[in-house]
Amino acid sequence: MAKREVDIVVISDVHLGTYGCQAKELLRYLKSIKPKILILNGDIIDIWQFSKSYWPEAHTKVLRRILKFVTDGVPVYYLTGNHDEMLRKFADFNLGTLQLLNKVLLNIDGKKAWIFHGDVFDVTMQHSKWLAKLGAVGYDTLIVINSFVNWCLTAMGRQKMSFSQKIKGRFKDAVKFINHFEQTAADLAIDKKYDYVICGHIHHAEIRQIQNTDNTGSVLYLNSGDWVESLTALEYTDGKWEVYRYDTESFKSEAEDEDKTDLEDLDAKMNVIDLLERFKQETH
Repeated sequence: MAKREVDIVVISDVHLGTYGCQAKELLRYLKSIKPKILILNGDIIDIWQFSKSYWPEAHTKVLRRILKFVTDGVPVYYLTGNHDEMLRKFADFNLGTLQLLNKVLLNIDGKKAWIFHGDVFDVTMQHSKWLAKLGAVGYDTLIVINSFVNWCLTAMGRQKMSFSQKIKGRFKDAVKFINHFEQTAADLAIDKKYDYVICGHIHHAEIRQIQNTDNTGSVLYLNSGDWVESLTALEYTDGKWEVYRYDTESFKSEAEDEDKTDLEDLDAKMNVIDLLERFKQETH
């Protein structure tokens, strides 16, 4: 497959190290693109739920693919989220073209973009972190159950379904939280006179113009979604933003051949696991 040239790619909420992470799909996507800038907007590695007993090879390959962008000279911004918040103590760390930051301001074709994960707007994160962590475990369990159900539905020739999206759609509080999150981000961005505000965190891909509450200004709000359920990214090319949605059929041949052609150094897997284990221990 020929690589697509993209000016800017934004991904978030990959949650490497959890059962719900769709690492193989993300790896195929990353191999298919040639970005000029890559922005990792938080929760790429889920250090909250990291366990040394579960770190599949595909998760290591995703990290190695990201590092390949760095060695190729592509600017890569790793912005910290709540599930990898322990990395915030290392903010402003640079390794070649890789920068570890909590937020970043970019000038994109003359327009100002404010990019950050977005957990700062989450009241649960601010006041009841233990409850947020408990919810994360419950969400990951739901995704595992959902994966099994979808396997059965596919075997029967029926359409897949998303438990979490159905739950969010039925509970008004969940919809209200998303709307409040988006409006808060937009209001602050308008106050700061930014043209774009780009977030992650809520696992809901979106691009829309939002007015502030007193209708005196607007901003383009963007969210990159996640690589657990929606498998989405933000792409900016030729002055236009779009939500990229992973399509299994488009990568069918790559999925069939990857085990033969993509052999990795298994020692790197252990190095990554040991490093994450040390990161996790530092938070306790």
